[in-house]
Amino acid sequence: QVQLVESGGGLVQAGGSLRLSCAASGRSFSSVRMGWFRQAPGKERDVVASIRRSGGVTYADSVKGRFTISRDNTKNTMYLQMNSLKPEDTAIYFCAADLVGGVWSIWGQGTQVTVSS
Repeated sequence: QVQLVESGGGLVQAGGSLRLSCAASGRSFSSVRMGWFRQAPGKERDVVASIRRSGGVTYADSVKGRFTISRDNTKNTMYLQMNSLKPEDTAIYFCAADLVGGVWSIWGQGTQVTVSS
């Protein structure tokens, strides 16, 4: 069964750091684009960062300079290092993979990140 499982969320004070992990299983994800998304209460799910199979990355403007996306293909795992966290970063964070070309076709269950002021 192909699946993604996030971990690493939690409660942190403003200015603190967290590292999220997205463990993939069921197949290799080294050749596909992967991404992190987040959804705050009452808001739409937005992309935070994505990483292409080449290693090229993109970030939402709101997290540039604070978050870093990476992947370890030997572990079939993607990461999101989040530094200088702000209360507005509070959301459920999801990882996703593009398995069919241009569509985020598989999603994890999400992990809660709460940043207190």
